[in-house]
Amino acid sequence: MKVNLKGLSRRKLTEFIVSIGEKPFRADQIWSWMYVRNETDFERMTNLAKTFRRNLSETAAIRSLKKISETRSPSCGTVKVLWELDDGLRIESVYIPESDRKTFCISSQVGCAMGCRFCATAGMGFTRNLTPYEMVDQVLSMMKETGARLTNLVVMGMGEPFLNYENVIEALGVINDPEGLAVGHRKITLSTSGIAPQILRYAREGQPYQLAISLNGVTDAQRSGIMPVNDRYPIAELLSAARIYAKSNRQRITFEYVLISGINDSDRDARELLSLLSGIRCKVNLIAYNPTSDRFARPGEERIKRFAEIIQPLAAPITVRLSRGDDIRGACGQLAVANPGPALRSRVGPR
Repeated sequence: MKVNLKGLSRRKLTEFIVSIGEKPFRADQIWSWMYVRNETDFERMTNLAKTFRRNLSETAAIRSLKKISETRSPSCGTVKVLWELDDGLRIESVYIPESDRKTFCISSQVGCAMGCRFCATAGMGFTRNLTPYEMVDQVLSMMKETGARLTNLVVMGMGEPFLNYENVIEALGVINDPEGLAVGHRKITLSTSGIAPQILRYAREGQPYQLAISLNGVTDAQRSGIMPVNDRYPIAELLSAARIYAKSNRQRITFEYVLISGINDSDRDARELLSLLSGIRCKVNLIAYNPTSDRFARPGEERIKRFAEIIQPLAAPITVRLSRGDDIRGACGQLAVANPGPALRSRVGPR
């Protein structure tokens, strides 16, 4: 089978080029064609010798995801794309246009094993991890489909990125490369439901990308009721890891808090959140629940405003994040694919 060059790290790409008898600098040329010009056809790489192009055609390929459908929000311009992978499985990714930024939200797994009650992806179960190629190409193919040059990337689509850690970090290395897609590390955010050991690993390795943690609850009983991961990594352990990360990194952690009516949006909840996050260098995103099930409801505007007011004394930027794409089921927690493939049993994460 031909080697797919897309998504390979610079080191792996160079190793492959040398393995087929070519000079290492040829890897830089192909890298530029793939990521600066978004080219997939060796024959159009005109600065490569014909013999080299022929050699590549016989041994390698630059594949792309297959677009199945595209849905655009008439209200805000958000675009949701359904992709088919090489093995027939399907995922979704989202483009969110704003006046000052062009954000792509990509998936890291087919489905998800975390089982968060308010998230549509949880209903898919977990099928498999995405490869670096499949994550990198969500960005490249979205750029082609939308005509947008992304400014911000969030790994917040389907899946738990920290349960696909090595592949995610490798993909982000390609996307961050200054001679490729050149998305700055401060413009890339990786979101986790709270895999505490991986947060510590992320800190220990000094990964430069932004970190977001989905908190969504202020007591263990409350959080476990909507996020089963809390049974494995309760709030105290999670926030301990967050504090260690914050001390080792100059960037603020983003705590994401989905407000669900009658579940976690009371004045008491707000005061407890204020207490929990005091002393952690962070920022807080308040997100009104985006409908995925009749079991939960979105709070009213006054309740959201009141919650935000109570946590204002926190020495942190606080944002009430507007839902974008909820009319096309492309907002936070709404991504899901019918029949993505056979679901697999999976443990919640490393211990």
